[in-house]
Amino acid sequence: MSLQTIGPVVLAGAGKMGLALARGWLAAGLEPKNLVLVDPNPGEHTITFAVKTGASLVPNAGGIAPAVLVLAVKPQIIGEVMAQLRPVVGAQTLVVSIAAGISIAQIATGLGTDRVVRTMPNTPAQIGKGVTGAVAGSDVGADDRQTANALLKAAGQVTWFDDETALDAVTAVSGSGPAYVFNLVEALAAAGVAQGLPEEQAMMLARQTVIGAAYLLEAEPTISAGTLRENVTSPKGTTAAALEVLMGAEGFGPLLDRAVTAARKRSEELGRG
Repeated sequence: MSLQTIGPVVLAGAGKMGLALARGWLAAGLEPKNLVLVDPNPGEHTITFAVKTGASLVPNAGGIAPAVLVLAVKPQIIGEVMAQLRPVVGAQTLVVSIAAGISIAQIATGLGTDRVVRTMPNTPAQIGKGVTGAVAGSDVGADDRQTANALLKAAGQVTWFDDETALDAVTAVSGSGPAYVFNLVEALAAAGVAQGLPEEQAMMLARQTVIGAAYLLEAEPTISAGTLRENVTSPKGTTAAALEVLMGAEGFGPLLDRAVTAARKRSEELGRG
């Protein structure tokens, strides 16, 4: 489906993630006249985006009949935002939510519609390298799903789930995942400094190592991460010595399992309010 045929798209919440999605939509063909940013207190970045792209920027959605309403606000304020938006949600409106932990049922109750697609993108969407998990509500038809998929694909890859509870795990793995990778870079650089490297060079080495490894994963999609790891590892070599620690009883596996479990638990807590 072409984004040129979709509109108006109302984006409620023009923060970093909201604007990242909007940039992708415009780049994929959405007409600026069909993009409306709703933000009662827009920041400088939002104002600049609207001026440069020609998208509308309004304090509220009054008088607009959105074909698609995208909820990109913080979970902590979504209740009051939905109360303000409910009057403009009609039979023609598909709702797409990227609010972490907020269930389809909560959105349906807040906006008075079951045409809801709940999603969880991640921050690499800002450069078109994101990945989004999505679940369709009970009244979402095939056309609605195609519309949502076209909007989400503008930010990267999309994967659909039948069970909404999977999105708590998606949030914990890919939604929060970039922060885990960034922390790995910090830790790897700090370990380099501990081994005597200058701080600036240690950080450059750590950053570029992760960037290069990510490009290898992308360049070789049919090769598993395990095989790529084995390709770096010589028997009884330096990498093998390091992996003996990282793959040990207190290494990456158990540590990430605890981290992802904690993130999922928090996503579930946010959904309960």
